[in-house]
Amino acid sequence: MSTDNPPELGGERPPVALIAGPTASGKSDLAVGLALARAKRGLASVVINADSAQVYADLAVLSARPSEQEMQGIAHRLFGAWDGATACSAADWAAAARAEITTAHAVGALPILVGGTGLYLRTLIEGIAPVPPIDPEVRTSVRELHVSEAHASLVQEDPERAGVLSPNDTARVARALEVVRSTGKTLAYWQARRSGGIANEVTLSPVILTAEREWLFGRCDRRFANMVDAGAVAEVETLVARRLDPALPVMRAIGVSEIAAWLEGLTTREEAIAKGQLATRQYAKRQATWFRNQPPEDWPRFTVDDSGWADKIETLFPFVLLT
Repeated sequence: MSTDNPPELGGERPPVALIAGPTASGKSDLAVGLALARAKRGLASVVINADSAQVYADLAVLSARPSEQEMQGIAHRLFGAWDGATACSAADWAAAARAEITTAHAVGALPILVGGTGLYLRTLIEGIAPVPPIDPEVRTSVRELHVSEAHASLVQEDPERAGVLSPNDTARVARALEVVRSTGKTLAYWQARRSGGIANEVTLSPVILTAEREWLFGRCDRRFANMVDAGAVAEVETLVARRLDPALPVMRAIGVSEIAAWLEGLTTREEAIAKGQLATRQYAKRQATWFRNQPPEDWPRFTVDDSGWADKIETLFPFVLLT
């Protein structure tokens, strides 16, 4: 992820704040804290969701979507905006987020992007690679390959991409191979031609949240257990009753399959919670790795703990508080 924006706000490009990092790191609380600090100065803000689970109306509990009480009167957008029957792609979300940013700027409000879905943020900031539709026959033939075969083929057909992908990364290896076979061009070729990003249209003020692993995993475990007692079971019951395509993102969200298995009598409550906690920790680890390696090195990183945000907001966002 790259941007040509200067490190401070100013000039003619309108500001956008960005708060990103792994799940359970306190992003939502910081976003509301920033908005409240601005409100005390008479400045308006709008929090815009950048989490791929929180976009679905069906996942209020399991996605840890902020409640009305937690929003504290601050405007929130793109939370629960999609019905689970419709998949929200990165391109779909980026288009909606861009519209919300434009609307916020039009009324003099600061857009505060908050979430942990790196692909969403990259698509919004850098734009979309114009990869032509993949030939269905090519896609089928590639997806039928074992990942070891697909990676071996990728080494021959797109060695640059093969060199940066894990040989066991089934989805990304298949994607790279189907692109080069269907279009005759590598994925890097198309990515270099991205368009539609906002990087050169706004002044970005980003903060990446990091955390000690033990602290973060403890929060993940407690939060998932609390979800089970706070409506997640009813949420999954409702989803299962809809008989949606199991391949839809909403059905693959953390906690859905684990709780569904318990409801079907295939596992116990304790096992369902343990599996959901493990899946959450694994997801948090992947997010932490992505945000450690993908955003520009000059994006500020901040290690969170239990001390809260009240005395840190001005340090983290000195410019947007005055804009």
